[in-house]
Amino acid sequence: MTALKELLVSQIRASGPMTVAEYMAACLMHPEHGYYATRDPLGAAGDFTTAPEMSQMFGELIGLSLAQAWMDQGAPGAFVLAELGPGRGTLMADVLRATKGVAGFHDAARVNLVETSPALRQVQAQTVKWPGIAWRESAADLPELPLFVVANEFFDALPVRQVQREGERWRERLVGLEGEALTIGLSDPKAMAPLEHRLEDTRDGDIVEFSPMGESIAAEIGGRIAKHGGAALIVDYGDWRSLGDTWQAVKGHEAADPLAEPGRADLTAHVDFEALARATPSTYSRLTPQGVFLERLGITARAQALARGLEGDRLETHIAAHRRLTHPHEMGTLFKVMAFTPDGAAPPPGLDT
Repeated sequence: MTALKELLVSQIRASGPMTVAEYMAACLMHPEHGYYATRDPLGAAGDFTTAPEMSQMFGELIGLSLAQAWMDQGAPGAFVLAELGPGRGTLMADVLRATKGVAGFHDAARVNLVETSPALRQVQAQTVKWPGIAWRESAADLPELPLFVVANEFFDALPVRQVQREGERWRERLVGLEGEALTIGLSDPKAMAPLEHRLEDTRDGDIVEFSPMGESIAAEIGGRIAKHGGAALIVDYGDWRSLGDTWQAVKGHEAADPLAEPGRADLTAHVDFEALARATPSTYSRLTPQGVFLERLGITARAQALARGLEGDRLETHIAAHRRLTHPHEMGTLFKVMAFTPDGAAPPPGLDT
């Protein structure tokens, strides 16, 4: 039994079952035993690998898309360049390298990383070499300036609540106990006003996931963009509307039981992009598959240019990374991209209104 599991078992015995969101929050964010508080989860030695760790091309194209959005909005003289959940800092480092030739962009940028993990902040400080870089606990702490922000595989790691339809009401899935074992059960049926619209497209027994925290963050960054200008690029796996149980655990690059080792496995769920769009007070773009987005930005031409200096294993790894990022059977379709922009502004390159 992990140290965190002992705490959770004691808490459930004292207070009763907890929501899936409460369980996820404890597993990922507990200050002593939480998954992100205690480790660098990325890479071959970790539990999963994200797009920026696969290839520099991903971050380069994200950076150039944001830089063009900055120019399209009149190149504001001071702005926040931010990332939510920046992992090792690889994406932001690639963004900054790719945009160094954009006149005025670096002079105006105030680089901010929204990161709660002390372990990851230390790694990011080694990766992102930028004078005056600032770390923030939340998006609400960002400076009140035009905001150009990227969130790659950020919203999928936020706690979700899961509910199961029963007639015109919902039963919430709860984490409880059977002896010493954590198990899933159901609450009594109840009406849920925020899910009233989901009665239109669901049937008895269907599971719907929603993330109050994710919707709150979308409202926060969208509100800043609506007020001050800027753009948000949200890249994650999921779809326009949540349906079904997508809650999952990954440990050592393999699927795991979400209840087995609290605090020692990554927990995620597919992102409901419609919920983010409904939450933001800004304009939002059409949801676009990652592969289409990257191809529109010229990833194949960039891949060909980089390939000219490679051979052997390095060339094979480079080709595999391009395929993984763009191919429909890899990340190209499962992962989606959506942008927030002010009313009347064009979406960043690669996306449509």
